[in-house]
Amino acid sequence: MNHNRLLLALLVILGLSGAAFAQVSLSKVGQSTMDFQLVSISPVASAMGEAYTAVGKGADAIFYNPAAMAEMNTQFNVALDYTQWIADINYYAGAVAWNLNNYGAVGLSFLTVDYGTIYGTSINPLGGYIDNGPVSNVGAYSLGLSYAKYINTQFLVGGNMRFVGQNLGENTFYNGVSIKNNATKLAFDLGVKYYTLWNDFRFGMVIRNFSSDITREVYAEQLPLTFTMGAAIDLLDFFRKTKDKSTSLTYAMDFVHSNSHSEELDMGLQYKFLGMLSLRGGYQTNRDLQSWSAGVGVNTTLAGNELEVNYSYSQMQIFNGVNRFSVIMSF
Repeated sequence: MNHNRLLLALLVILGLSGAAFAQVSLSKVGQSTMDFQLVSISPVASAMGEAYTAVGKGADAIFYNPAAMAEMNTQFNVALDYTQWIADINYYAGAVAWNLNNYGAVGLSFLTVDYGTIYGTSINPLGGYIDNGPVSNVGAYSLGLSYAKYINTQFLVGGNMRFVGQNLGENTFYNGVSIKNNATKLAFDLGVKYYTLWNDFRFGMVIRNFSSDITREVYAEQLPLTFTMGAAIDLLDFFRKTKDKSTSLTYAMDFVHSNSHSEELDMGLQYKFLGMLSLRGGYQTNRDLQSWSAGVGVNTTLAGNELEVNYSYSQMQIFNGVNRFSVIMSF
Protein backbone atom coordinates (compact mmCIF):
# COMPACT_ATOMS: atom_id res chain seq x y z
CA MET A 1 0.00 0.00 0.00
CA ASN A 2 1.55 3.32 -1.03
CA HIS A 3 1.57 6.42 1.15
CA ASN A 4 -1.37 8.09 -0.59
CA ARG A 5 -3.54 5.01 -0.17
CA LEU A 6 -2.55 4.69 3.47
CA LEU A 7 -3.42 8.34 4.07
CA LEU A 8 -6.78 7.91 2.34
CA ALA A 9 -7.56 4.78 4.36
CA LEU A 10 -6.81 6.46 7.68
CA LEU A 11 -8.81 9.55 6.78
CA VAL A 12 -11.78 7.38 5.81
CA ILE A 13 -11.54 5.41 9.06
CA LEU A 14 -11.45 8.58 11.12
CA GLY A 15 -14.25 10.16 9.12
CA LEU A 16 -16.51 7.12 9.39
CA SER A 17 -15.78 6.84 13.11
CA GLY A 18 -16.78 10.47 13.58
CA ALA A 19 -19.94 10.00 11.50
CA ALA A 20 -20.93 6.88 13.42
CA PHE A 21 -20.16 8.67 16.66
CA ALA A 22 -22.45 11.53 15.66
CA GLN A 23 -25.30 9.07 15.05
CA VAL A 24 -25.06 7.23 18.35
CA SER A 25 -24.27 10.08 20.72
CA LEU A 26 -27.12 12.52 20.09
CA SER A 27 -29.06 11.26 23.11
CA LYS A 28 -25.94 10.97 25.28
CA VAL A 29 -25.04 14.66 25.57
CA GLY A 30 -23.99 15.41 29.13
CA GLN A 31 -24.06 11.74 30.16
CA SER A 32 -20.39 10.80 29.93
CA THR A 33 -18.21 10.04 32.90
CA MET A 34 -14.55 10.74 33.74
CA ASP A 35 -14.91 14.16 32.11
CA PHE A 36 -11.69 15.28 33.79
CA GLN A 37 -10.05 14.09 30.55
CA LEU A 38 -11.72 16.97 28.66
CA VAL A 39 -9.93 19.69 30.63
CA SER A 40 -7.06 21.21 28.67
CA ILE A 41 -3.83 21.01 30.66
CA SER A 42 -1.39 22.78 28.32
CA PRO A 43 -1.15 26.59 28.56
CA VAL A 44 0.01 26.67 24.93
CA ALA A 45 -3.13 24.88 23.74
CA SER A 46 -5.45 26.71 26.12
CA ALA A 47 -4.09 30.14 25.18
CA MET A 48 -4.96 29.33 21.54
CA GLY A 49 -8.54 28.46 22.44
CA GLU A 50 -7.60 24.76 22.39
CA ALA A 51 -7.23 24.88 18.59
CA TYR A 52 -4.19 22.66 18.88
CA THR A 53 -4.79 19.49 16.87
CA ALA A 54 -2.63 20.67 13.95
CA VAL A 55 -0.26 22.86 16.02
CA GLY A 56 1.21 20.84 18.89
CA LYS A 57 4.56 19.07 18.66
CA GLY A 58 6.60 16.74 20.83
CA ALA A 59 5.61 15.67 24.33
CA ASP A 60 3.20 18.59 24.70
CA ALA A 61 1.07 17.15 21.87
CA ILE A 62 0.46 13.75 23.49
CA PHE A 63 -2.72 14.96 25.20
CA TYR A 64 -4.09 16.53 21.99
CA ASN A 65 -2.85 14.69 18.90
CA PRO A 66 -0.39 11.86 19.60
CA ALA A 67 0.76 11.80 15.96
CA ALA A 68 2.58 15.12 16.51
CA MET A 69 4.74 13.60 19.24
CA ALA A 70 7.08 12.44 16.45
CA GLU A 71 7.88 16.07 15.52
CA MET A 72 11.06 16.40 17.55
CA ASN A 73 14.49 17.71 16.56
CA THR A 74 16.18 16.45 19.75
CA GLN A 75 16.39 13.01 21.36
CA PHE A 76 14.18 13.78 24.36
CA ASN A 77 11.34 16.21 25.00
CA VAL A 78 9.70 16.70 28.41
CA ALA A 79 6.60 18.74 29.27
CA LEU A 80 5.35 19.50 32.79
CA ASP A 81 1.96 21.20 33.22
CA TYR A 82 -0.05 22.67 36.07
CA THR A 83 -3.66 23.89 35.83
CA GLN A 84 -5.37 25.88 38.57
CA TRP A 85 -8.90 24.81 37.68
CA ILE A 86 -12.23 26.03 39.04
CA ALA A 87 -13.66 25.20 42.50
CA ASP A 88 -10.20 24.63 44.06
CA ILE A 89 -9.48 21.72 41.69
CA ASN A 90 -5.89 21.32 40.50
CA TYR A 91 -4.50 19.35 37.56
CA TYR A 92 -0.92 18.07 37.40
CA ALA A 93 0.32 16.51 34.18
CA GLY A 94 3.53 15.56 32.45
CA ALA A 95 4.84 13.73 29.42
CA VAL A 96 8.17 12.62 28.04
CA ALA A 97 8.86 11.73 24.41
CA TRP A 98 11.87 9.76 23.15
CA ASN A 99 12.93 10.22 19.54
CA LEU A 100 13.95 6.91 17.95
CA ASN A 101 14.57 8.51 14.54
CA ASN A 102 13.58 6.06 11.78
CA TYR A 103 11.76 3.90 14.32
CA GLY A 104 9.41 6.70 15.36
CA ALA A 105 8.94 8.09 18.86
CA VAL A 106 7.63 6.62 22.10
CA GLY A 107 6.19 8.53 25.02
CA LEU A 108 4.97 8.22 28.58
CA SER A 109 2.41 10.53 30.18
CA PHE A 110 0.57 11.04 33.43
CA LEU A 111 -2.33 13.16 34.62
CA THR A 112 -3.60 13.47 38.17
CA VAL A 113 -6.49 15.53 39.52
CA ASP A 114 -6.69 16.90 43.05
CA TYR A 115 -10.34 17.64 43.89
CA GLY A 116 -9.43 19.33 47.16
CA THR A 117 -11.34 18.65 50.36
CA ILE A 118 -14.71 16.99 49.76
CA TYR A 119 -17.13 16.67 52.68
CA GLY A 120 -19.47 13.69 52.76
CA THR A 121 -23.00 13.63 54.14
CA SER A 122 -25.59 10.98 54.91
CA ILE A 123 -29.32 11.11 55.54
CA ASN A 124 -30.38 11.47 59.17
CA PRO A 125 -33.32 9.12 59.91
CA LEU A 126 -34.73 11.85 62.21
CA GLY A 127 -34.56 14.41 59.40
CA GLY A 128 -31.91 16.42 57.63
CA TYR A 129 -28.34 15.34 56.97
CA ILE A 130 -25.33 14.19 58.95
CA ASP A 131 -21.92 15.69 58.23
CA ASN A 132 -19.50 12.77 57.89
CA GLY A 133 -16.42 14.95 57.52
CA PRO A 134 -13.83 14.89 54.73
CA VAL A 135 -14.08 12.04 52.23
CA SER A 136 -10.85 10.14 51.65
CA ASN A 137 -9.56 8.59 48.44
CA VAL A 138 -11.15 11.12 46.04
CA GLY A 139 -9.33 11.96 42.81
CA ALA A 140 -8.68 10.99 39.21
CA TYR A 141 -5.68 9.92 37.17
CA SER A 142 -4.43 8.77 33.78
CA LEU A 143 -1.25 6.88 32.82
CA GLY A 144 -0.38 6.58 29.15
CA LEU A 145 1.96 4.91 26.69
CA SER A 146 2.30 6.55 23.25
CA TYR A 147 3.81 5.82 19.86
CA ALA A 148 4.09 8.04 16.77
CA LYS A 149 5.90 7.83 13.45
CA TYR A 150 6.50 9.70 10.22
CA ILE A 151 5.04 7.69 7.33
CA ASN A 152 6.77 10.11 4.98
CA THR A 153 8.03 13.69 5.23
CA GLN A 154 4.46 15.04 5.24
CA PHE A 155 2.33 12.45 7.02
CA LEU A 156 2.41 11.35 10.68
CA VAL A 157 0.35 8.84 12.65
CA GLY A 158 0.25 8.12 16.37
CA GLY A 159 -1.74 6.69 19.22
CA ASN A 160 -2.08 6.55 23.00
CA MET A 161 -3.03 3.66 25.25
CA ARG A 162 -4.07 5.03 28.63
CA PHE A 163 -5.13 3.52 31.93
CA VAL A 164 -7.63 5.95 33.45
CA GLY A 165 -9.30 5.90 36.84
CA GLN A 166 -11.54 7.96 39.07
CA ASN A 167 -12.24 7.59 42.78
CA LEU A 168 -15.39 9.26 44.14
CA GLY A 169 -15.52 8.01 47.72
CA GLU A 170 -18.09 5.61 49.18
CA ASN A 171 -21.85 5.32 49.66
CA THR A 172 -23.03 3.96 53.02
CA PHE A 173 -26.59 2.63 53.26
CA TYR A 174 -28.91 2.20 56.24
CA ASN A 175 -27.91 -1.45 56.64
CA GLY A 176 -24.29 -0.40 57.02
CA VAL A 177 -23.19 -1.70 53.61
CA SER A 178 -20.71 0.57 51.83
CA ILE A 179 -20.08 0.75 48.07
CA LYS A 180 -16.90 2.28 46.70
CA ASN A 181 -17.47 4.58 43.73
CA ASN A 182 -14.21 3.76 42.00
CA ALA A 183 -13.80 2.97 38.32
CA THR A 184 -10.87 2.16 36.02
CA LYS A 185 -10.72 1.67 32.27
CA LEU A 186 -8.36 1.27 29.34
CA ALA A 187 -8.83 4.07 26.79
CA PHE A 188 -7.29 4.70 23.38
CA ASP A 189 -6.51 7.78 21.26
CA LEU A 190 -5.67 7.78 17.54
CA GLY A 191 -4.38 10.77 15.60
CA VAL A 192 -3.04 11.75 12.19
CA LYS A 193 -1.33 14.89 10.95
CA TYR A 194 -0.57 15.92 7.40
CA TYR A 195 1.53 18.77 6.00
CA THR A 196 0.62 20.08 2.57
CA LEU A 197 3.12 21.81 0.31
CA TRP A 198 1.26 25.11 0.45
CA ASN A 199 2.34 27.83 2.93
CA ASP A 200 2.97 25.41 5.78
CA PHE A 201 -0.73 24.50 5.78
CA ARG A 202 -1.39 21.33 7.75
CA PHE A 203 -4.35 19.53 9.19
CA GLY A 204 -4.96 16.83 11.75
CA MET A 205 -7.66 14.56 13.06
CA VAL A 206 -7.89 12.70 16.33
CA ILE A 207 -10.26 10.42 18.21
CA ARG A 208 -9.82 10.53 21.98
CA ASN A 209 -11.12 8.35 24.82
CA PHE A 210 -12.22 5.42 22.68
CA SER A 211 -13.32 2.72 25.13
CA SER A 212 -16.12 0.42 26.19
CA ASP A 213 -18.60 1.61 28.84
CA ILE A 214 -17.93 1.42 32.55
CA THR A 215 -20.54 0.35 35.11
CA ARG A 216 -21.16 2.04 38.44
CA GLU A 217 -23.63 -0.06 40.45
CA VAL A 218 -26.15 -0.94 37.67
CA TYR A 219 -25.64 2.04 35.35
CA ALA A 220 -23.51 1.91 32.19
CA GLU A 221 -21.61 5.14 31.47
CA GLN A 222 -19.58 6.25 28.46
CA LEU A 223 -16.19 7.91 28.56
CA PRO A 224 -16.08 11.38 26.91
CA LEU A 225 -15.49 10.20 23.35
CA THR A 226 -14.28 13.12 21.23
CA PHE A 227 -13.65 13.53 17.50
CA THR A 228 -11.65 16.59 16.47
CA MET A 229 -10.65 17.95 13.06
CA GLY A 230 -8.16 20.80 12.96
CA ALA A 231 -6.09 22.88 10.56
CA ALA A 232 -3.34 25.48 10.90
CA ILE A 233 -1.38 27.80 8.63
CA ASP A 234 1.47 30.30 8.97
CA LEU A 235 -0.01 33.56 7.70
CA LEU A 236 3.44 35.11 7.24
CA ASP A 237 4.21 32.56 4.53
CA PHE A 238 1.99 34.58 2.20
CA PHE A 239 4.52 37.42 2.42
CA ARG A 240 7.78 35.72 3.41
CA LYS A 241 10.63 35.95 0.91
CA THR A 242 13.17 33.93 2.91
CA LYS A 243 13.20 30.47 4.48
CA ASP A 244 13.69 31.88 7.98
CA LYS A 245 10.88 30.45 10.16
CA SER A 246 12.02 31.93 13.48
CA THR A 247 9.21 34.49 13.24
CA SER A 248 5.74 33.16 12.44
CA LEU A 249 2.06 33.98 12.79
CA THR A 250 0.05 30.78 13.07
CA TYR A 251 -3.72 30.69 12.74
CA ALA A 252 -5.45 27.49 13.86
CA MET A 253 -9.01 26.21 13.93
CA ASP A 254 -10.52 23.03 15.43
CA PHE A 255 -13.97 21.53 15.07
CA VAL A 256 -14.90 19.33 18.04
CA HIS A 257 -17.68 16.76 18.26
CA SER A 258 -18.18 15.05 21.61
CA ASN A 259 -20.71 12.86 23.38
CA SER A 260 -20.28 15.08 26.43
CA HIS A 261 -21.38 18.43 24.95
CA SER A 262 -22.63 19.97 21.74
CA GLU A 263 -20.30 20.78 18.84
CA GLU A 264 -17.82 23.61 19.25
CA LEU A 265 -15.48 25.61 17.05
CA ASP A 266 -12.14 26.66 18.54
CA MET A 267 -9.91 29.36 17.03
CA GLY A 268 -6.45 30.57 17.97
CA LEU A 269 -3.47 32.70 16.98
CA GLN A 270 0.19 32.40 17.91
CA TYR A 271 2.81 35.03 17.07
CA LYS A 272 6.35 33.79 17.59
CA PHE A 273 9.11 36.40 17.40
CA LEU A 274 12.64 35.26 16.53
CA GLY A 275 11.97 31.92 18.20
CA MET A 276 12.21 33.58 21.63
CA LEU A 277 8.84 35.11 22.52
CA SER A 278 5.36 33.78 21.78
CA LEU A 279 2.10 35.70 22.16
CA ARG A 280 -1.13 33.71 21.95
CA GLY A 281 -4.86 34.31 21.92
CA GLY A 282 -7.94 32.21 21.29
CA TYR A 283 -11.70 31.88 21.45
CA GLN A 284 -14.05 28.93 21.95
CA THR A 285 -17.60 29.03 20.62
CA ASN A 286 -20.70 27.29 21.99
CA ARG A 287 -19.30 26.78 25.48
CA ASP A 288 -21.28 27.37 28.65
CA LEU A 289 -18.39 28.65 30.74
CA GLN A 290 -15.33 29.21 28.54
CA SER A 291 -14.85 31.87 25.87
CA TRP A 292 -11.62 33.81 25.27
CA SER A 293 -8.10 33.02 26.43
CA ALA A 294 -4.61 34.47 26.12
CA GLY A 295 -1.07 33.56 27.01
CA VAL A 296 2.65 34.06 26.59
CA GLY A 297 5.68 31.84 26.16
CA VAL A 298 9.42 32.43 26.49
CA ASN A 299 12.08 30.26 24.83
CA THR A 300 15.66 30.22 26.04
CA THR A 301 18.55 27.82 26.65
CA LEU A 302 19.72 26.30 29.91
CA ALA A 303 23.03 24.43 30.07
CA GLY A 304 22.91 24.12 26.30
CA ASN A 305 19.40 22.64 26.26
CA GLU A 306 16.20 24.25 24.98
CA LEU A 307 13.83 25.54 27.66
CA GLU A 308 10.32 26.93 27.16
CA VAL A 309 8.14 28.47 29.88
CA ASN A 310 4.45 29.12 29.16
CA TYR A 311 1.51 30.76 30.89
CA SER A 312 -2.15 31.14 29.91
CA TYR A 313 -5.30 32.70 31.32
CA SER A 314 -8.79 31.49 30.35
CA GLN A 315 -11.87 33.56 31.08
CA MET A 316 -14.67 31.63 32.79
CA GLN A 317 -18.30 32.52 33.35
CA ILE A 318 -19.51 32.39 36.99
CA PHE A 319 -16.17 31.07 38.27
CA ASN A 320 -12.82 32.81 38.52
CA GLY A 321 -10.50 32.63 35.53
CA VAL A 322 -8.21 29.62 35.05
CA ASN A 323 -4.41 29.91 35.21
CA ARG A 324 -2.07 27.38 33.59
CA PHE A 325 1.70 27.03 33.65
CA SER A 326 4.14 24.71 31.89
CA VAL A 327 7.82 24.02 31.43
CA ILE A 328 9.00 22.25 28.27
CA MET A 329 12.58 20.97 27.96
CA SER A 330 14.42 19.48 24.99
CA PHE A 331 17.79 17.74 25.19
